[in-house]
Amino acid sequence: MSLLAVAIFLVLALSAYASVFDFEVVDAEGKTVSLSAYKSAKAILIVNVASNCGYTQKNYRGLREIYDNLHEKGLEILAFPSNQFKNQEPGTDSEIQEFCKNNGVVFPVFSKINVNGPSAHPLYKYLKRKTGSLEIRWNFNKILVVNGIPVRRYSADVDPSDMVPDLMKYLEPASDSAHEL
Repeated sequence: MSLLAVAIFLVLALSAYASVFDFEVVDAEGKTVSLSAYKSAKAILIVNVASNCGYTQKNYRGLREIYDNLHEKGLEILAFPSNQFKNQEPGTDSEIQEFCKNNGVVFPVFSKINVNGPSAHPLYKYLKRKTGSLEIRWNFNKILVVNGIPVRRYSADVDPSDMVPDLMKYLEPASDSAHEL
């Protein structure tokens, strides 16, 4: 098959996905989960994670803090382990879950996936296309999704606490101008 045919096929395949909610992923127990289960969230952060990265402790701590403070306001965090960056997530799904449990992570951490290359999970192919990027550059890239559509991407070095003002734009109720009169 020619490169052009492959490119056309990928464009057509990805165009079938209108939003993040059209995707299915696999949880750490091997069960298929439809991301439509998260439609009630006002904002979703999708994060590629790793247990042995220099950014691990800072990011997991920051993600835990914003999840603890903002989950009741409508924030969901969905974490996807990946071993594509210097083999910094070598563990099995059960080992990754144990690591997360020992580090106080309570948001969903799904089964390990690829985020780049031809074997990248379709969700990440969609996220990259929608955010105008060809690749995820490192662990702990964070993608803000609102109403199923990616609206912003944050690099690994962005502290999760620095994202709170952006998150609050979607989590705070809209002011009712009738009450302001």
